[in-house]
Amino acid sequence: SFPVLLCPFSLLLRSCASAQETTHISVSLVVNVASECGFTDQHYRALQQLQRDLGPHHFNVLAFPCNQFGHQEPDGNKEIESFARRTYSVSFPMFTKIAVTSTGAYPAFKYLAQTSGKEPTWNLWKYLVAPDGKVVGAWDPTVSVEEIRPQITALVRKLILRKREDL
Repeated sequence: SFPVLLCPFSLLLRSCASAQETTHISVSLVVNVASECGFTDQHYRALQQLQRDLGPHHFNVLAFPCNQFGHQEPDGNKEIESFARRTYSVSFPMFTKIAVTSTGAYPAFKYLAQTSGKEPTWNLWKYLVAPDGKVVGAWDPTVSVEEIRPQITALVRKLILRKREDL
């Protein structure tokens, strides 16, 4: 089932998906997803591959369904989750449907837009967030996950090396 956002905002940016999960510091790729977008198939497949390759201890995709752009996420939370799990076998955290722009925007997306200087203008915007909560990159859906994978991998490597030094 969908996690309910019970965590303090700062913990969300540290990949705290729900109150039930253990809080840990990791790199996050925050994405506003939509099931019926032309970019959906390519993105979901690549996001799941990224999660499989890098997650869940040092990296997590955080998926936020949104129906603001082209009404391409019309279903309810249970149907959205079922679609993502059944069609793409997603293992990354899926959140409840939210607004990502305008006055009703979820606070995490307000923060992402303000700190990156880039507000989502369509589905499948991607924000790369470092373990300290800093937004280190933002990309629109025309930029593939494969194109930004080197930046994500470098940030995860940096985190792993820092954790090893702390041992």
